[in-house]
Amino acid sequence: MKTIQAIVELAHGDHSGQPMAMATVVNVRGSAYRRPGARMFIAPDGKAVGTISGGCLESDVRERAAAVMASGKPNVVTYDSTAPDDIVFGLGLGCNGVVQILIEPLATHNTDGLIAFFAACVARRQPGRIATVFRSELIPPGSRLMRWPDGSVTSNFLDPALTEALLACFDETANRRTAIRSLELPDGRDAGVLIETISPPTPLVIFGAGDDAVPLATLAKSIGWHVTVIDARPAFPTVARFPMADAVHCLETSLLESHPDVAFPPTTLAMIMTHSFVRDRELLRFLLARPLPYVGILGPKKRTRHLLDDLGFAHPPDGLHGPAGLDIGAETPEEIAISILSQMQAILARRGGGALQDRDGPIHDPVDQPLP
Repeated sequence: MKTIQAIVELAHGDHSGQPMAMATVVNVRGSAYRRPGARMFIAPDGKAVGTISGGCLESDVRERAAAVMASGKPNVVTYDSTAPDDIVFGLGLGCNGVVQILIEPLATHNTDGLIAFFAACVARRQPGRIATVFRSELIPPGSRLMRWPDGSVTSNFLDPALTEALLACFDETANRRTAIRSLELPDGRDAGVLIETISPPTPLVIFGAGDDAVPLATLAKSIGWHVTVIDARPAFPTVARFPMADAVHCLETSLLESHPDVAFPPTTLAMIMTHSFVRDRELLRFLLARPLPYVGILGPKKRTRHLLDDLGFAHPPDGLHGPAGLDIGAETPEEIAISILSQMQAILARRGGGALQDRDGPIHDPVDQPLP
């Protein structure tokens, strides 16, 4: 989501209203640095946000994007790095795979277009879905159906058969982050389609606004998460101390339930770091009553066991992590923040958090994977 946020900011910046281009990885075979759905947004002056490779394709894609902006016509480019000498188009790729990239012109002022769709997902903090045609003999590449966060559906084509087929794809891949499908339309046409779920920023709520909370909030915000900081001590939860946070509240635990500006959607990650046994106990009582994917707490395992005993838990509940974080030998607040954030990311990705060199199989999961 951080790339999506950056795309919206650049599109609405100094170049607003001018032709721009979007490069999207739409298909991958074999090994590749980025997966389908990775994007790079290019402004007329060549400024770009996002990446579609490890740095080997971006220059070539910029040149092609300039031609697309000039012509107004989309283009699908295939980069094949499976050749024995590993030299493709003079780019020297090293991933040993085939990557297809859709490069398309965008009108940033179009209220029904892709940029407006991204902006709606960011502003509403709700998911949207996109189905993009990248391969077809008769259907232009970049033909797209979008289901907006409010449930409305729009498209940049008028073909009812294609609309019906893409809506069926939405239903069939309802819980998928990305999926690639080959569609056969009623009239015999064939189309390759990338289906995506554009998820809202991951919500992280940090309870405790001490000095050790600052690097955790900073790191989480740097990867595009939505960060809320809550503390009951008036001197600590301030915008001056947490300028990176999306929201800062001075609240007692008893007021969390009724406060209109504090929400806990089911994707919320919660981290308790108040350094107060009494506050931690009340926060655990509040948070463990909710089906959250992650509740972390600082302090040794014995302290967490004491807290759970006080609350009547015979065994640690699912989703509770105490002490929070991965075992990387962290000591400083910054190191501890890395440890905690890494564990959160591993849980979101359904990974064990081990060393990549010890992983059996490819680094990346298959494209067709369920949402967290």
